[in-house]
Amino acid sequence: MEFLKKTEARWRGFFRKRRFNMLNATDRTEEWHVHLSPAGIVAALVSFVLLLFILVLTLVAYTPVLEFLPGYRTEADRSRENLVQSIIRLDSMERMMNDMMTYNDNIALILEGKSPVARTIPSSDSTRASKVLVMPSAEDSLLRAQMEGDGPYAITGRSAASRRSLRESMELVTPVEGIITERFDIREGRFGVRIAAAASDRVTAIDNGTVIQSLWTPDSGWVILVQHGGNLVSIYKNLSQSLVTTGQTIRSGELVGYNAEASDGEVRLFEFELWNNGKPVDPEGYIVF
Repeated sequence: MEFLKKTEARWRGFFRKRRFNMLNATDRTEEWHVHLSPAGIVAALVSFVLLLFILVLTLVAYTPVLEFLPGYRTEADRSRENLVQSIIRLDSMERMMNDMMTYNDNIALILEGKSPVARTIPSSDSTRASKVLVMPSAEDSLLRAQMEGDGPYAITGRSAASRRSLRESMELVTPVEGIITERFDIREGRFGVRIAAAASDRVTAIDNGTVIQSLWTPDSGWVILVQHGGNLVSIYKNLSQSLVTTGQTIRSGELVGYNAEASDGEVRLFEFELWNNGKPVDPEGYIVF
């Protein structure tokens, strides 16, 4: 019974207010006072901690404050790089599977004496392939007869060399295998395209030409400029290594360097620009990536 009385007294004392005052040291007069209880002090501390937690949570969720913390940005860049590399691998694997399936179907159809299958890729999605039968037509038969004969479109003779040089001057090779992450937009200050490619991947020349510049810059790594026919200039940026020198003549598809690797957590995407008569043009209008 005495224990219950002591407990009740302590509980009442927990909520009982105390007077805290401030006295003047000279004349001992009261200048300020406040009434507080232990329960009020505990409630104030809990409210302060809760308010501080909500404030920190809001800053983390709606502001880039984490970007200024040491080590966090490096980890975020590393995660972003791993994600890009995973996407590239999945896209490459899907393309290889589609090519293998199409090849096997073609072999089976040829062995059965049927028409082969052509692989067509819709413009809306470059990773999905549809298969359609190549049905012979009258125009196709006429073109085949012209190319197999002795006419101006024959695949043999002197006309073949001129058509080969014309075809090489019109067809441009993809500089690197990858996925376009940023497209050409002059209004946004992008004079080319950015391609997410595998680290140290091969970078090749899009056409025959002459190297007019090969230098290293702190911002863009190795930068290579190649002059092609028809006042066309191709620019390759963010390379880890250059394999060409200024004044060197290169052929279409020849290796010019390697794609940059990630350093210090920073991912550098391969940049490709195409200039025609001194003006930037959309590379996707000339090259099928």
